[in-house]
Amino acid sequence: MNFSVLMSLYYKENVIFLDECFKSIWLNQAVKPNEIVLILDGSVGEELQNCVQYWGNQIGPILKVIPLPHNVGLGKALNEGIKHCSNEWIFRMDTDDICTADRFEKQVAFIQQHPDVVLFSGQVMEFDQNISDANVLKAVPVTYEEIKEFAKKRCPFNHMAVAYKRNVILGLGGYQHHLFMEDYNLWLRVIGNNYRVANLPDVLLYARVGNGMHARRKGLEYIKSEKQLLDLKKQLKLQNPVYANMLFLVRSAFRLLPADVLGKIYNTFLRKSIKK
Repeated sequence: MNFSVLMSLYYKENVIFLDECFKSIWLNQAVKPNEIVLILDGSVGEELQNCVQYWGNQIGPILKVIPLPHNVGLGKALNEGIKHCSNEWIFRMDTDDICTADRFEKQVAFIQQHPDVVLFSGQVMEFDQNISDANVLKAVPVTYEEIKEFAKKRCPFNHMAVAYKRNVILGLGGYQHHLFMEDYNLWLRVIGNNYRVANLPDVLLYARVGNGMHARRKGLEYIKSEKQLLDLKKQLKLQNPVYANMLFLVRSAFRLLPADVLGKIYNTFLRKSIKK
């Protein structure tokens, strides 16, 4: 089965992380993509450009590099990338993450076995700097009904491991501006339009989080983003309005907590540590 891998790169990426990412999606995969679309979201600098050129020499025409004249942000960059993907199935990947060696093999098999599904991801292990220390599971529900219920409270897919049908995403208008929630916004529109979705129970990817990223997502701008999320849920009629308003207040309250407290809540209640 043919499929495209879609990534967006911007100048703050670490060249070592990018190199590890390419190794995981090309050298180490049991099943390889027949197309990799890499959007350069503005100028990325000489070091990253050299890394991209090196992998272009290794991979050949399978790697399509699309430079944008200036930085537009992840959502807009991905929308541009979708236009350049020639396959119906698109697999997302972030340029600092690492796929398991059987990620594509498992996702291709799932697509072939479930032709009604248009969007799905899988489980993800998070780590800071060293993949050998990955022991925090970012878990998402597996069945269609569980996902619909979960989506009322939290994002039901791991964006960095997601696969979706190109024409469905384009038909829904692609990614839309929504601070740090472009993916959640899109998934709600997919679910709200009654498309079939799922998740694999398998870990498909190691995600680099680092430096308290989640704890920093706080403040007034994030509360505005929560309000946009509330309005979308009401528009799509995915949630009882009273419950949706209550959830908005709770989520907004968390955005006002000190970063260290927010980080502890995140790590204690929203992630599962895996003992080695």
